[in-house]
Amino acid sequence: MKSSYKIILWLMPALLAFTAGCNKDYLKPRPLSFYTPENLYNTAEGLQSALVNSQQNLYAEYFADEAPFLTQMVLSDEAVNVLSTTCQNFNVLLQPEAPLNNTNYIKTGWFWDYGYKGIKLANTVISYIDVPKWDTTSAEDMATRNTLLGKAYFERALRYYWLCNTYGDVPWAGKLYTTPKLDFYSVKREVILEKIKEDLEWAAEWVPEKADKGDVPKGAILHLLTKVYLALGDFDNAIRTASLVIDGGTYHLMTERFGADKDDPSKNLLWDLHRPENKALPENKEALYLLIDRPNVPGNSGGSNLMRNTVPAYFDPDVRTPNGNQGMAPITDIEFDMMAKYGRGIGRYRPTWYLEHTIWDNDASDLRHTRGNWTFMDDLVYDNPALKGVDPYYGKPLQKYNATGTLLIGDTMRKWYSWPHHKLYIIDPEVLQSESGGHGDWYIFRLAETYLLRAEAYWWKGNLGAAAKDINAVRVRAQAKPIAPDAVNIETILDERARELCYEEPRKEVLTRIAYLFAKTGKPYKNKVYTLENFSSQNFWYDWVIEKGNYYNTGKVTIVHGDPFTISPYHVLWPVPQHAIDANVNGVINQNQGYIGDGKSVPPLDALPEE
Repeated sequence: MKSSYKIILWLMPALLAFTAGCNKDYLKPRPLSFYTPENLYNTAEGLQSALVNSQQNLYAEYFADEAPFLTQMVLSDEAVNVLSTTCQNFNVLLQPEAPLNNTNYIKTGWFWDYGYKGIKLANTVISYIDVPKWDTTSAEDMATRNTLLGKAYFERALRYYWLCNTYGDVPWAGKLYTTPKLDFYSVKREVILEKIKEDLEWAAEWVPEKADKGDVPKGAILHLLTKVYLALGDFDNAIRTASLVIDGGTYHLMTERFGADKDDPSKNLLWDLHRPENKALPENKEALYLLIDRPNVPGNSGGSNLMRNTVPAYFDPDVRTPNGNQGMAPITDIEFDMMAKYGRGIGRYRPTWYLEHTIWDNDASDLRHTRGNWTFMDDLVYDNPALKGVDPYYGKPLQKYNATGTLLIGDTMRKWYSWPHHKLYIIDPEVLQSESGGHGDWYIFRLAETYLLRAEAYWWKGNLGAAAKDINAVRVRAQAKPIAPDAVNIETILDERARELCYEEPRKEVLTRIAYLFAKTGKPYKNKVYTLENFSSQNFWYDWVIEKGNYYNTGKVTIVHGDPFTISPYHVLWPVPQHAIDANVNGVINQNQGYIGDGKSVPPLDALPEE
């Protein structure tokens, strides 16, 4: 089957295996597959297995094929992709027919494909929820049914929330389709947000407070519901649901050392918080929803690859000592083993000046940026064994320039920058030298973000005192200086999100959601007012990225082979992959404004389609 149909052709969840070989026996009539909904999903356990499949799909959205979620950082204020084979000139290269799922190009299309795959998996549970013979007179039976349904609603809502805040208006798939469906239409973003809001409100009534790590607890549903309320501009309800999580007694910010390294005085609380082995511990009361990523778990593959993608390529031959010798060795098991200590990066994604420097100015006490948590290039030492006894810089810290000011690094974009080591250091527990980044549990939601979501809702309402209190709860835990109420604005909120949630949150989705809110409310940003009518030509996302970034804001910054970094306001929404539009032969999936094919769009549906 052509890959074009992967998004819109919903297959049965299990296929009948057959024996390979060509002989006349294959012509004999055979019974239909026993793997039908009636016997696959006729128990709570069967539906739970389908739900687990939906949860495991998150792995592909985060870690499979070179950590695609980092694309969310690239089209934001936090990072750029500086590999010479990839996409930097978005004005020219980010188009619907481009290879939008290609590791060596860009991964925007990945979120469309795997977003709808996750929706399909959630719809499996939703569509077959009443295949089991539930005893409607049994409170226990109905609680089991409704808990499963509520969790499936959550999984579907999570994907739609991401889609609506990266693509805008998107098609609605509300059930599992067992035959090809070729007549989708784009639906208004607000309509889908209203629908998932209703689903999450229902789910919050049924899903219990406690769940196994990696499963969906009520706190995760309320957290996502807070995000949806914010996206809809319902700030009062956003405050209410965030408060239910923060003040409910189940969760709290971690403020004491815990976990594997808690007795190591060279580490600190922020290190503990982000150790993969600590995230699913029962004592970790900050984790709301986790991606459980362990070796040999079906659906996982290859580890996170986070260190490969985010750590500088410091081992390249053109990283030289002040005496001109090759300073670093691309090997392990040596005297000064930098790869074992920091990982083997290729410098694909590097932080912007904003993330690397600006947000940390004037607050040296912030644990989130202190040595040991962040790694700076002079934390590394020249480790090439060939230098020993030959070059006095062997074992000494790396230098960017020699005494005469000559640059010692061939490509500073890829090979010279700092990074949050405490978040990205993920060594596979089974393969201790997996310097690319191994398997490790990952936060999808944690309580620190709930505080910052509530702070944002308070800010939109003008309650700066309450907003400052929530921001300071996160800052004080990190030993950062508290901020005063009169200092709170969208800038301080986004700066704090970057400090606390960089390399965790889908940053592009956050900025686009806020851009919609500025356009919807008419609230000015630095005396500039936005509208929904001109959203793709004038928006907060673009102005913010241009203001904060040091790559896109001139159009003159290039990578080593000459491609410039460029973006435009219409990149506030990503291009819908052309294969999804072409396969939908009896309907219309709109292309977003600014991209090739946007002239074929029709008004999006203002109500969910009948199914």
